[in-house]
Amino acid sequence: MTRPMLPAALLLLAACSGGEDKSLPDDTAATAPSQETERAAPAATTVDADLPDASEEAPAKPEPPTIADGKTIPAAIRGRWALKPADCAATKGTDLTALTVDATDLRFYESHGELARVRISDAGRIDADYKFSGEGVTWDRRMQLDLADGGKTLVRRDQGEGAAAGPMRYTRCA
Repeated sequence: MTRPMLPAALLLLAACSGGEDKSLPDDTAATAPSQETERAAPAATTVDADLPDASEEAPAKPEPPTIADGKTIPAAIRGRWALKPADCAATKGTDLTALTVDATDLRFYESHGELARVRISDAGRIDADYKFSGEGVTWDRRMQLDLADGGKTLVRRDQGEGAAAGPMRYTRCA
């Protein structure tokens, strides 16, 4: 009784060994080419479905240029502004109420403020701390800059010691 079980046990061991047995017929040789293609097709289709079609380009997701990054003054606020519209046409040095805003600086007639810390920021507003210098003096100032009138007006509010009493409204210079 042990003899008939021995060949069956050997076959089970051979099947589990993972090795290639040359004595058994090869199933793939008996498979017709069309059947082999059909077996491979589902795997290829699944892989292709996950990949974008090279002929179709995915639309780019551009970031609006006015989104604030929390490290710079929002792009929509940048530019040249003046309390008196006539100062927009004045030459540099005579534009007493002009304010020039770039990514990290505020430039007034006789002073300059460097962005130190952004507290709140979005596309049309920034509330931040600045380190100012001018006429041999340095000071810190917190300012809030808000766009109004569809971006034609900049409202400035100062906070802290030496701050202006109320909001100042600047007109955008062309």
